[in-house]
Amino acid sequence: MAQEQSFDIPLHDIKTIVDVQEYSLYYLLGSAFFALLLLFGFGYLIYVWYKKRNRFNLKKEHYRLLHTLDLSDAKSAAYAITHYGATFKEDSPRHQEMYQNLISRLEVYKYKKSVAPFDGETLGYIELYKGMIDV
Repeated sequence: MAQEQSFDIPLHDIKTIVDVQEYSLYYLLGSAFFALLLLFGFGYLIYVWYKKRNRFNLKKEHYRLLHTLDLSDAKSAAYAITHYGATFKEDSPRHQEMYQNLISRLEVYKYKKSVAPFDGETLGYIELYKGMIDV
């Protein structure tokens, strides 16, 4: 019989295999996740800013329409002021009171086939109400 080789020979200068803890993969995955999270957060902020910038603002539109209103046609202007002015009546009790006063003055110019132009006092109330509006 041939002599069997023994693998249990003690080694004197060679040390045993030691497990080395390698965390570089975890660091890479963690930094990639963090970068992705930052990228999504930044994208969300841009999305919110863009949506807010392009949002239709009813108050701004009615403010613009009130200030570009043609007051020479008293009947259509009275209806338009009643409609567009109602947007701002709930802003404060002062607005509510002024709006009710203005509506009572505009009743004369509605519901008739032909009406006279606005008198000076009504024009003053209209300009005062338009000046009170904050957008």
